[in-house]
Amino acid sequence: MSRPVRAVERALDILSCFNHDELALSLTQIAERVGMNKSTVHRLLGTMDSKRFVHRSKTTGLYHLSFRFVEMASLVLQDVDLQRWAQPYLQRLSAECGETVDLAVLDGAYVIYLQVVESPQRVKLAAAVGQRLPAFCTASGKAFLAYLPDDRVSKILSEGLTKYTDYTQVSLAEVYEDLRITGERGFAISEQEYENDINAVAAPILNTDGTPVAVIAVAGPSYRLPRERLMTLGQSIRATTDVIAREMGLATLSAFVSNTVAAGNARQSK
Repeated sequence: MSRPVRAVERALDILSCFNHDELALSLTQIAERVGMNKSTVHRLLGTMDSKRFVHRSKTTGLYHLSFRFVEMASLVLQDVDLQRWAQPYLQRLSAECGETVDLAVLDGAYVIYLQVVESPQRVKLAAAVGQRLPAFCTASGKAFLAYLPDDRVSKILSEGLTKYTDYTQVSLAEVYEDLRITGERGFAISEQEYENDINAVAAPILNTDGTPVAVIAVAGPSYRLPRERLMTLGQSIRATTDVIAREMGLATLSAFVSNTVAAGNARQSK
């Protein structure tokens, strides 16, 4: 068994000081509870602040947990509950449309497949769990980008727009316009933008604040998925993602987080 790393233990002890009754703490309170001197605690808090695990209020000087934990909690939901809830819907969609259906999450400038239900047809899209594809030119990726904050989208697009096919949009103006249209209709389409002769359509699973936690997509040969069929399937996928979000209780999670943060802000303002 490997020996514990003292600095990590101390950082975790600091994070464990926060609870539902005490959402904001001073440097002195934290130092007293973990039994460390203030200078050591201050250095550790500074590091955790830079990594977005804690945040120090400029108004009160108090520390509280940051939204990095919400992001990580959503990953746990995506990896466990979301896959469990989504599986029967993915299978149903694949059976209904006869194409490959997948569930993906966003990882930086890429989407990663968590689940793939392959098409029953002989000619089908070859996809694999764990495969990473660029977000800006895939239906799954665009379904994410259309619902993310502008600054995050800008950061992702700044990593570069590679022209994979003759149909890949590499103009920022065109990409942003596509994302605007995607947000308005509720689903994204990609027509041979990443791979020749492959089309796809995708819709996001949203929580109540409109943040996408995952995306479901249908993909297949372009001759079986012309524009007209993509538009029809898009409506079906969006209806499915809405049902999954309700059944998973993502609305409840989002409301809980919002209430917790509001309570913390209220305590700090007193």
